[in-house]
Amino acid sequence: MGKMPETGHICNPKKFYLTGMVAFLGTGLLGGNFTKALLAKGESVQVWNRSIDKARALEAHGAMVFDNPADAVRGAQRVHIVVSDDDAVNSVLAAAEKGLEPGAIIIDHTTTTVEGAIYRTEQWKAKGYTYVHVPVFMGPANALEGTGYMLISGDVNVAQQVTPWLEPMTGQVLNFGEETGKAAGIKLVGNLFLLSLTASLSDMLALGSSVGISGGDIARLLDVWNPGAATPARLHRVLKNDFDKPSWELQMARKDARLMIQEAARGGKTLPATEAIARQMDEWIAKGYAKKDWMIVASGSL
Repeated sequence: MGKMPETGHICNPKKFYLTGMVAFLGTGLLGGNFTKALLAKGESVQVWNRSIDKARALEAHGAMVFDNPADAVRGAQRVHIVVSDDDAVNSVLAAAEKGLEPGAIIIDHTTTTVEGAIYRTEQWKAKGYTYVHVPVFMGPANALEGTGYMLISGDVNVAQQVTPWLEPMTGQVLNFGEETGKAAGIKLVGNLFLLSLTASLSDMLALGSSVGISGGDIARLLDVWNPGAATPARLHRVLKNDFDKPSWELQMARKDARLMIQEAARGGKTLPATEAIARQMDEWIAKGYAKKDWMIVASGSL
């Protein structure tokens, strides 16, 4: 994984703690596999899902299925939730509230806004419950296998209490310090990188198609030449604001972007991600930075 930010640490031990009744609200691809993994480890799990068929499918694994959130959380010490967004979290928890046990702990794995995570932490604390936002970098396979990453931030005592429950569910629990909502921001930043990476792959395939390069050829290139491995070093260079000794001048990078866009156009393709970057390059060149390292285009976001 590499070195974490100074505010964070990594919790590695893979221990397992039986915790009495567990509730899971939202049993789609991720929540469903989380539930299966908990059941396989001997936990008792009550589940609810808006589409009841997805919840019913877990009965064969030992889950107890309920038609509404309030019944699903009744008797549970901890309640996990994985739904779509802030509105869905608020709606489901409101429906579950009348069934919550006094002092229940709500662990929310949904990707949400920072503001929403902060609001719910304060809202549920005022009601006598503990809410903690624990977004994940995990797919369905990770949820079933207990691999991938969970993110947490906020109250130290809460993090210490829930981490032993989280560790068996994931590969690593990454603690980003005492700032409530920071984990939500980290999750969004990470997902943004994934979106950008996929947009770049789309442009690569489009350009390749225009110039007679197959997807297989591109995969062969990346299997050997892996520019993604240099991402941390590139970020550190941007953070240092170190652009006076270019390895690729901005004006030359812009020239290459022009060639890419032109070649794609000849094949009837467009390169949306590359065109957006080219517009940024033009702005920086107009400011007089043509001979700086091209990564200066990222410094405007600091």
